Amino acid sequence: MNRRTMILSGAATLALPALPAFAAPLDYTPGLLKERIEAGDTVFLDFKASWCGTCRAQERVLTSLKQQNPAYDENITFINVDWDTYGTSQMAERMKIPRRSTLVVLKGKEEIGRIVADTSERSIKKLMDAALSAATSA
Repeated sequence: MNRRTMILSGAATLALPALPAFAAPLDYTPGLLKERIEAGDTVFLDFKASWCGTCRAQERVLTSLKQQNPAYDENITFINVDWDTYGTSQMAERMKIPRRSTLVVLKGKEEIGRIVADTSERSIKKLMDAALSAATSA
């Protein structure tokens, strides 16, 4: 690469707007939920399956809302729970998770809210706002 190309490439890179970095959701493993709750996190559980159309629709809404408001990612711990692996686990049974495409928000031992098979932006935003409120309150 000649000097002129290198300088122009560097200048072009600097001219690009900074894109917000979104934290990738954590993948559930046994013990993770307890660890995050004991750490004081507000936890947003997404019980999903890769083959589930409703789950994919919820994920699109979640991604869009996070892009619109980075405070969600900054204050809430998002955990994906693979339905095929953990749908019949003790944790899912204890929480009475009826099916995949269930979204649940927890703060400590308290359930803040849940949605089952709802893909509307209004409902998911309401749940995310409740999670954000719980996460940022004293």
